[in-house]
Amino acid sequence: QVQLVESGGGLVQPGGSLRLSCVGSGVPSLWFHMNWYRQTPGKEREWVASIGMSGVTKYFDSVKGRFTISRDKEKKILYLQMNSLKPDDSAKYYCHIPSGYIGPETWGQGTQVTVSS
Repeated sequence: QVQLVESGGGLVQPGGSLRLSCVGSGVPSLWFHMNWYRQTPGKEREWVASIGMSGVTKYFDSVKGRFTISRDKEKKILYLQMNSLKPDDSAKYYCHIPSGYIGPETWGQGTQVTVSS
């Protein structure tokens, strides 16, 4: 069974940085398309960034130039480097594997990011 476990969240001041990690288990490597999403209470989950099978990356407009998605396929870790953080970035962040690669879509449990002074 595939599992994703996020870590790296926390409390950071505006303008600060965090690096989120998502460790996969139950798969030989993270070779497929993967996403980061985020969600705040009362709102729908929002797509943040993706990395394709070829390594092509895409970002939600509000995080372009500040966030970087990357991965280590063999270590089975997906990363999200977040710089110049803003209070609006506060949310629970989730890594995600779309359906079709390893079966049904798969979500981690999330890691909380709070940006506040």
